[in-house]
Amino acid sequence: MVMAPTVKVILGSFAFAVFWVLAVFPAVPFMPIGRTAGSLLGAMLMVLFQVITPDQAYASIDLQILGLLFGTMVVSVYLERADMFKYLGKLLAYKSMGSKDLLFRICLISAVSSAFFTNDTSCVVLTEFVLKIARQQNLPPHPFLLALASSANIGSSATPIGNPQNLVIAVQSKIPFGEFLFGIVSAMVVGICVNVIILLAMFWKLLSVQKDEEDPTVEVTPEEDVNSHRFSPATMSHLTSQNSHELNAYLESMSIHSSPGVKGSLDYTLRNRLGSGDNEILPKEVTDEKSLQKKEEKVVSRVPSTNGFVNEKCDVGLEDIDEKSAKWKIVLWKIGVYAITVGMLISFLLGLNMSWTAITAALALVVLDFKDARPCLEKVSYSLLVFFCGMFVTVEGFNKTGLPSAVWDFMEPYAQIDHISGIAILAVVIVVLSNMASNVPTVLLLGARVAAAAATISPENEKKAWLILAWVSTVAGNLSLLGSAANLIVCEQARRAQNFGYNLTFWAHLKFGVPSTIIVTAIGLTLIRA
Repeated sequence: MVMAPTVKVILGSFAFAVFWVLAVFPAVPFMPIGRTAGSLLGAMLMVLFQVITPDQAYASIDLQILGLLFGTMVVSVYLERADMFKYLGKLLAYKSMGSKDLLFRICLISAVSSAFFTNDTSCVVLTEFVLKIARQQNLPPHPFLLALASSANIGSSATPIGNPQNLVIAVQSKIPFGEFLFGIVSAMVVGICVNVIILLAMFWKLLSVQKDEEDPTVEVTPEEDVNSHRFSPATMSHLTSQNSHELNAYLESMSIHSSPGVKGSLDYTLRNRLGSGDNEILPKEVTDEKSLQKKEEKVVSRVPSTNGFVNEKCDVGLEDIDEKSAKWKIVLWKIGVYAITVGMLISFLLGLNMSWTAITAALALVVLDFKDARPCLEKVSYSLLVFFCGMFVTVEGFNKTGLPSAVWDFMEPYAQIDHISGIAILAVVIVVLSNMASNVPTVLLLGARVAAAAATISPENEKKAWLILAWVSTVAGNLSLLGSAANLIVCEQARRAQNFGYNLTFWAHLKFGVPSTIIVTAIGLTLIRA
């Protein structure tokens, strides 16, 4: 692509820099407006500076990606109401055989749930549960938190719906869901196993020595409390019973005391990820506690006896009948939610349009619920959708400057995927950019160029290039604490957890993240198949 005039290059680069700074550090002191507003500001500057026309800006917004993202968020909201995440959490504590078994379970459950419910959702749901189990078993939380965050990132790489950058890749590459899954799943499985081995190697002594004495100032969490924990994939789980104004007050107070980078990232994540907290499944008249506890009515019936028919009073509790009816309705509703979700995944595997399939599944769940869907739809992260719109426009404007193409033209001869050195160089570029500019903008900037270069070799190499981009950009999030939103969610929720908070520091994460990212990425690259 030919470079644009110098003025456009400078103005377009400035607009992209504004977007980048606010996306990576959403609470910078000179403009603490957050990621969503930052992406809109970058988009507005691109149009205002005439780097891109208004018509080009609207055309750059990918409705397929937005539709797929919206549909999967709605499905996740209903899955949370159907207690899917509570059941996943219970698997962590079920017949646990010690610290190493718990570590393996966390890695496995985190990876699998992330592949189908997104990595951020899994981390929001499972973090406090992991802390409770570690406290209940008197275990150090540090290795388990690292296991949760890193495995969530690795697991999310396997499917197009595991994380936002995979959504972009799946839509742009038009790789079917099944081919995407089978192309990366072996790398994901081996990557999880390698990640477990690295964790065990680094923390073997810590996991082998269980504390004999407990801190008398902190009460150990009872096992029944662990098993009864209630989850919410958009807010901290210990805030789910609070009203919305209380949550807002909490976030405001948190934004005052947190450091700028972590504060802004958590605020964006908690406010903009899909939400739940509405556990109401049946109409009020069915589930109202008072209606289920109304006065027992007596039913008089005639029963035969040896002396003829006499009146006998049979105590029949109508509230028991109502309770059983309500429970069965709940069970049937949950089965319906799970069946629709499985149907959506099967449709993906059959190659149906993922965006419309996800939207259809979301509307099927709304109809199944058979009541006003507004409370559930309000929990969808519309701020995240707006962020994507602004990002599409900003990245498209930056591409119009010709600067990304010029940089890639310089790198392309050294980053061909038909030989090992080229794959290694490409992987390093993706890892660095994913940690500097975030993974989704990296995919938008590099995706088409990497695929076009690989297509000149063969169609199989083009598909492999997309899969390499998906794998490396996702696993790269494990490098540092700021590498992915999932890491920040685990860190901040662990620090804010009631009674058993734990501070996972940047350097503690980096000591594990660097070797894990390098080793897992390298091994996975050898297992990706077109």
